[in-house]
Amino acid sequence: MPEVLLEASELHSYYGASHVLRGVDFVVNEGESVGLMGRNGMGKTTLIRSMLGIVVPRSGTVRVRGYDAAGWPTFRITRQGIAYVPEGRGIFPNLSVRENLVMSARPAADGRCDWTYDRVLATFPRLAERLDHGGAQLSGGEQQMLTIGRALLTNPSLLILDEATEGLAPLIAKEIWRIVGEIRAAGIATVIVDKNYAHVTAITDRNVVLVKGQVAYECDSATARADPAALHAFLGV
Repeated sequence: MPEVLLEASELHSYYGASHVLRGVDFVVNEGESVGLMGRNGMGKTTLIRSMLGIVVPRSGTVRVRGYDAAGWPTFRITRQGIAYVPEGRGIFPNLSVRENLVMSARPAADGRCDWTYDRVLATFPRLAERLDHGGAQLSGGEQQMLTIGRALLTNPSLLILDEATEGLAPLIAKEIWRIVGEIRAAGIATVIVDKNYAHVTAITDRNVVLVKGQVAYECDSATARADPAALHAFLGV
């Protein structure tokens, strides 16, 4: 049986008086790729932030590798092998590409060091050409590559990508999808949030759709590809 890396049960989260998550269950197993879907404002980012301790849930439980993570600070959760690529990327604009990468590099908790500085640069040749550029000098696509590379240098067991290709030119987005495919092939579990549902279902094992803070639909990706109308019913404009 694969290890359960991250699990939320009956999660309720609020922003002030606004009840955003309403009893959400969500699980990611070792080596699994899960698409987290929903229209804007349905709670996807809040779910991620609630599982990572950035937002404190009002009720429900979060388990990290089987441990009850209630009250854990975010750094303790991420040190269990979870890396987060947030919407908006969150690079350090005043640091160079090299500095952004080197500052995050560390082995996994078990000492594994599959992702090295050299491997990241081989995976992202654009970054290798821009090592002395400041983070603010990069294009949006290059910033996304930098954020993913920085996350990989923590040698995670789970990589969470929130809006993986939002705002990127089609050719750059295609490159990001290729890289995400390589990451998955390397055995890293992934949670992928993106509006391009065809690309998401092409790379994930299964998918969870949120509607108004609740899980409205779940399916494996083979089913989603065979019957896209079922997803469109929840996601179409």
